[in-house]
Order: sequence, then structure tokens, then C-alpha cells
Amino acid sequence: MKPAPFDYQRPATVEEAAKILAQSAGGKVLAGGQSLIPLLNLRLSFPELLVDINRIPDLDYIVEDAGVVRVGALVRQSTFGDSFLVQSKVPLAAQGVSHVGHYVTRNQGTVAGSLAHSDSRGELPVALVALGGSVSVVSEEGQRDIEAADLFVTDFTTSISETEIIVESSWPVGGSEWGFAFSEFALRHGDYALAMIAVAIHVVDGVVDQATIVAGSVADRPLFLEEASRHLLGRRPDEDVFSSCREAAVAAVDPADDIHATGEYKQHLMGVLVDAALRSAWKDSTGEAHG
Repeated sequence: MKPAPFDYQRPATVEEAAKILAQSAGGKVLAGGQSLIPLLNLRLSFPELLVDINRIPDLDYIVEDAGVVRVGALVRQSTFGDSFLVQSKVPLAAQGVSHVGHYVTRNQGTVAGSLAHSDSRGELPVALVALGGSVSVVSEEGQRDIEAADLFVTDFTTSISETEIIVESSWPVGGSEWGFAFSEFALRHGDYALAMIAVAIHVVDGVVDQATIVAGSVADRPLFLEEASRHLLGRRPDEDVFSSCREAAVAAVDPADDIHATGEYKQHLMGVLVDAALRSAWKDSTGEAHG
């Protein structure tokens, strides 16, 4: 199919782009286009205007600054995943992005675009929430930061207004006492996952003093598994701890049946993935293996 008619503008600056969006009625920002263009072609989205930001300079960078890795809006997913800085400083994000689509689509799709798209089956939103990251957005009114926990409202909906543009995402850096793991199950590599888990734990003197477990593909947004995370705090993980985390994770989700799997099966996957990710994160932090 062909998209419905739309106007097209290619601003030279962020300020010009923000002005164009402010004056439009329902304009959309175009960066990588790996999600937006299929929606247009299927006529599931009908923007009157596309604002192409690909020619705006200074939005293609990955830098470490004040304990975070800052990623510009035009950084492609493949560049992000291949970056030594990302792999070494925010390995959870590097693990997550390796599951996004296929390498050829990651060559074009952007990190910011994936976050703005807010697909509940998206790996990068889950990783950003697990790390406690944020995005910076710009409009004619100025710039503001949005924490990941406040960014994703529901499927394909964020707290970003139609006149705002993501210009940067920020990914907090973990130290040597942190352990990270990303685990998902898809019927084929590159397909949407039936379930996914991101884990970040901080270990001091052999016990977990900070823990975040976030699920994806089983709710309408990245889902912080508060009860499962709480079971780790103040504990040195053993089989009883892993078991209680699995049970809490399964109890926290109520995924719907679809053509690929039943909700019951997806709940089972939650337990399997949480167990695997927790063991991997513990080993990542301490060097000790369980099981």
C-alpha cells in the first residue's frame, strides 16, 4: 500500500524543527523511519506532515558525561550496539539492542526513534527503564528531561507532546559492583519477543543492595517487577531467593493470549527468563555462578 498524502519538511536546526512542529497539526518526526514508514504504508498513521531531522548537525554522538552515556537522536541502533563505550559502560543496553529487529534494520533505525515509538515489545524501552535513564526533549517552549519511568504511557504512547522532539537519551553508567543481564524469548531471532527481562543489581559485601527487574512484551509498557526485585534486597541469592523471584515475577504479569502463545505460556516464560537473567547478573557482578 501507499501512504496517505502528507507534507514534508527538512529543517536545518532543532529550533527550526520545533517551530515547524508547533505550527503543524499532528506532524511526525522522521529519523530512521523503521517503525513510522510501515505504519504510513499500512495507513495505520495519517500525519499531515513529516519533519525529517536527518540533516540536522550535532545529533549523531555517543559520549560519556557525568556518570551517563549520552546518545544523540540520530545515532543508529547498530552504531549504538557496536560502540565500545556502550558495551563497556552500559552493557545492558548493548545486550538489549542486539535483539532489536535485524542488523539491516538497525543500520537505519535510531535509538531515539525506538524510545519515541513506545512499543511494549521493544527492547530499548525496557533497558532504559531498568537502568533508570531518561530522554531530553525540545520544543519552542524550551528543553526538558523525562525520566524513563514517566516516559512510557501505554503502547505507542509516551508523555512526549506532539510539539516535542527527542534530542538525546541518557543511559546511567554502572560500576564494577553492578551486574546486568537481558534475556528474551522469540520464536525466531529478530521477531517480536513473547517475553523479555532486563535485570540490574548492585552487590556490596556479598549481598544485593539495589535491584531492578523490568519485564517487556507482557504488558502495555515496560513493567517494573517491584515485588520480584524486593526479594533480592539484603540477600545473597540462593535457590530459595531465585525461586521466590520467579514466583513473584509470574504473579505480577497477566499477558493476553495471541496467535503466537497463550498468556499462561508467557507467564511461564517470565519465570524462566527471570531465573536465567538473575543468575547471569549475579555472575556479572561477582564472578560467581549459580546452578
